[in-house]
Amino acid sequence: MDTIARCLDEIESRVGRLSALQKILLGTDGSVTQLLESATGHPVAVRTREQEIVHADALAAERLGVAPGDAVNHRIVELLDATTGKVLVYAKSQTPVARLAPEFKDDLMRADIPIGRIIERHHIEARREILTAQVTPDDTGGIFSICKNEPLLMRQYRIIHGGKPLIFIQEQFPYNQFLDERRVVVRTPSRIHVTLLDMNGGLGRVDGGIGIALEDPAILLEAQASPTLEVYGCDSRTAAIIRECAKSVLATLRVGGKVAITVREEFPAHHGLGRGSQLALATARACTELYGKSLSTKELARMAGRGGTSGVGTAAFDLGGFIVEGGHRFGPGKEKTGFAPSSASKGVQPPPVLVRHEFPGDWRILLATPACFEGASGVREKEIFATRCPVPVEEVRMLCHEVMMRMLPGIAEQDLDLFGTSVNTIQSLGFKKIELSCQPRAIAGLLDAMRAAGAAGAGMSSFGPTLYAIGDTGMREVERAAQSYLQAMGGGTTLFTSARNSGAAVRIA
Repeated sequence: MDTIARCLDEIESRVGRLSALQKILLGTDGSVTQLLESATGHPVAVRTREQEIVHADALAAERLGVAPGDAVNHRIVELLDATTGKVLVYAKSQTPVARLAPEFKDDLMRADIPIGRIIERHHIEARREILTAQVTPDDTGGIFSICKNEPLLMRQYRIIHGGKPLIFIQEQFPYNQFLDERRVVVRTPSRIHVTLLDMNGGLGRVDGGIGIALEDPAILLEAQASPTLEVYGCDSRTAAIIRECAKSVLATLRVGGKVAITVREEFPAHHGLGRGSQLALATARACTELYGKSLSTKELARMAGRGGTSGVGTAAFDLGGFIVEGGHRFGPGKEKTGFAPSSASKGVQPPPVLVRHEFPGDWRILLATPACFEGASGVREKEIFATRCPVPVEEVRMLCHEVMMRMLPGIAEQDLDLFGTSVNTIQSLGFKKIELSCQPRAIAGLLDAMRAAGAAGAGMSSFGPTLYAIGDTGMREVERAAQSYLQAMGGGTTLFTSARNSGAAVRIA
């Protein structure tokens, strides 16, 4: 038990406190099925996903004390709450066929009986030898109803009979299962910000934007009630943002409680992918759901101070997909009286969504992020808005014409070449031209390199430095071209991702 105790300590250092039931499930040398039935008050059923006789590889041979190549029964099952149908545990087992009595083998191959019950039925004297317990990524094929990248808890053990391993078993279940307290898990998309539409304001509206919600990178966080406001799993800068947002939301709700938030997944700030909006909205959603308040994303954005210039991030959180939003009323006495980024547009409501369209699932998206600098933010960003706006009205007209007659038809008809051509053209129009002009020349060179390698379209997201390329076949060549160029720039990263055609995932655990 000293070994399993150390494993549990390591798990808690990585993901947080374990409940008593979680510790028991990870460390028990008794029947897991019986424990689950006691905990849920419902019978447990077995559903087999795979079962076949295979030849033992080197690892299986070592675990089972057999020779490589010996016949092994490989089985993958789900342990289900037979009343609710909820998957409780995902289990893999390996059993040397030569060590099985015929009756035991028959029951095992029937695939609908828990192993513990088979052992009990055949009066087999056996003991469980716990090998390890640890945190693992979700490699179960999505059988648990959890958010992507939520951690799983895993243990491995052997059933010993007659001094030899009879069965090797690995069991997994989500960290946010079998807890003592209510938790809210939120996973947000990131987003490509294609462009702001109208930074002239001559028609009485300003801003407006186009964007694409992305599956990855993402923000994943958990929230639970706490006597004090705490933030874990991130650096002090991120923690300060979350703490300030949570404090504002909780004060607005007047619930009289506090919250502890753990960040499981995030991406860097000021890289053009909308981290600030997603972090604030995820925090606001987690706090409101934790205290039983169901608010619209627009209300969350207002409490979190987001959406004052571009509404793409708010719409991506709410709806996902390809988004065109309509900006804000502009002029004396209106929502906005000057040109400013979202960070300097507090109190302004998120703009209306004009178009929301499914982004084609077979269009591949490559993100390329140079390592040498961040996009404009803070004072520098405010200065650019103040000194470079209003944008000439003729460029705004050209940009809106481009969007209406090429970009939108390209999405509606799933015409990649038409859409990509529009992305390329937009880089030299309106406020996007200004954003690119603030970057080193190498950024434009990287765009050219990705297009030359076969991307249908390539652009810069927001103020960068992240660039994106869109294509279908041949995108590995685009990735190689981007990586080569980034290396010459001093380093950077690439990531293949896909559009997310739904909003943030929220789960009550």
